Amino acid sequence: MRLLELTPSEVAFLTAPAAASGGLQARLTRKLAATLTARLRLPVQVRAMPAAAPADAPATPAWQPDAALATLWLTRRLGGQRVMGATSLVPGTLIHTLDAALAESWLDGAAQAGLPPALAWQITAAHTQATLVVQLPRPTTDMTRWARGVIRHG
Repeated sequence: MRLLELTPSEVAFLTAPAAASGGLQARLTRKLAATLTARLRLPVQVRAMPAAAPADAPATPAWQPDAALATLWLTRRLGGQRVMGATSLVPGTLIHTLDAALAESWLDGAAQAGLPPALAWQITAAHTQATLVVQLPRPTTDMTRWARGVIRHG
């Protein structure tokens, strides 16, 4: 049996570079906006921004919320309305919520071509401006194993 020659469109499809991680960041941006809006009980806007690559990749995703986001989270989750002051404490519930959003976004996506070293967002809620960064593990297999564990134990 003789194989047919590939058409130019088939060759273009097969030689196209793998999908970039923009799919993950776009899905996660939407998920973060919806999750934070629901948990904080106020409209939250989340905008993706460039992130600096860390020197070393972590074994699991490492969230870095700034003090403004941690303060907003604590204030709203404890029933407060106005955000005042700043806290250096990053609540475990915030990290747990962020982990769940990342795990769901990762597992919802088709096979990932590769992970960016980090993702970052500008978050706006009420009169608060905050930034959020997550450093990601390099191998996609580590990310998938971590995400499944988060969903299983969440």
